[in-house]
Amino acid sequence: MGEGRRTPLRHRAFAVFYAGRLVSLLGSAMTPVALSFAVLGSSHRPTDLGVVLAAGIVPLLAFLLVGGAVGDRFPRNRVLRLSNLGAGAAQLAAAAVLLTGHYSLAALAGTEFLGGICTAFTTPALRGIVPQIVPPESLRQANSLLATSKNLTKVGGPAVAGVLVGTVGGGWAIAADGVSFVLAALLYQTVTLPPAKSTEQDSVLRSVRTGWREFWRIGWLWRVVTAFTVYNIVFTGGWLVLGPGIAQDTIGATAWGLVLSSRAVGALLSGLVMYRLAPRRLLPLGLMCAAVTALPLLALGLHAAFAVLAVASFLAGFGQGVMGVAWDTTMQENIPRQLLSRMAAFDDFGSYAGIPVGELLAGPLGSAFGAPQVVLIGGFLLAATALSPLRSHTVRAIRHPPVRVP
Repeated sequence: MGEGRRTPLRHRAFAVFYAGRLVSLLGSAMTPVALSFAVLGSSHRPTDLGVVLAAGIVPLLAFLLVGGAVGDRFPRNRVLRLSNLGAGAAQLAAAAVLLTGHYSLAALAGTEFLGGICTAFTTPALRGIVPQIVPPESLRQANSLLATSKNLTKVGGPAVAGVLVGTVGGGWAIAADGVSFVLAALLYQTVTLPPAKSTEQDSVLRSVRTGWREFWRIGWLWRVVTAFTVYNIVFTGGWLVLGPGIAQDTIGATAWGLVLSSRAVGALLSGLVMYRLAPRRLLPLGLMCAAVTALPLLALGLHAAFAVLAVASFLAGFGQGVMGVAWDTTMQENIPRQLLSRMAAFDDFGSYAGIPVGELLAGPLGSAFGAPQVVLIGGFLLAATALSPLRSHTVRAIRHPPVRVP
């Protein structure tokens, strides 16, 4: 009965926010598949797809820290409403370009650029708003619900997009994503936040500089963020870039797809487990589980059989999911609300910045030393990187507060 009473869905603000997030996630999960096939089907040039994808990531990195400052300075429900309306407009414009048959690389790159800017403002506000709409004892459960929904849409969204692409075309899937953003914005409009304790008077750029100083002042935060910047470089290069090629030469493309699915199932299960589990050492548990994500890299590097790789991938997905819930909850419990969006922005910036580095380094390293060898060494490096913050007393000392049963 205690768990039922503590469920964050009992709180109207979170229930509405959760509905908006679920709608938006489902639409966004369809876009990568739909956009890829739509661009390739219209242009028949893989280079165009690369330009369109880059047009989304560049403004995200450029505006993310500003988005964090805005999320701390202005009401986060208002920021989410406006950024989702902007993202919806961008996706609907992209859909119109594709559905009318007037393909234009410049137009699609422009819509993705606008979408990237909107995402830069959306992400920090999303992570900062949760402590404002649920009580402290429900934070872990709220993050578990959000993580479960995200992983569920990652499983179902691409499948729905594939059906739409094969029947009515990718443009309609992108249009559905645009509508989902608008619906989410309408739901966020009804989320009521408690009055802010203080209002930041500095300019946005000064707020970014203040956030930078605060980021380096919080020892446990910068240690984990810098470690996972390296983690993302290794993971992106080893798993996402070199992994498919190794799999093609060993277990085959079909089995590789099943391996990726097993990872998604593990991540989905982790959200359900973390909804019930309340360890006091939440962050250390998350870091140890993140180290488990090295297993599939080690299995790939050793040319393990399909069954071994699938189990390793499942465990990696589970470990990654546990770390996600542990990390969001730890930040929300230990960072003042007036700083939370900025700290989340620095965290996200480190994560996103590591992705292109890993993509650029993986190919040359694989060619020079052999892909299996690079992935195998990457597995050991990944585990060491995930565990490295535990060397700090400030990280080990963090405790998840005990849950009070009403």
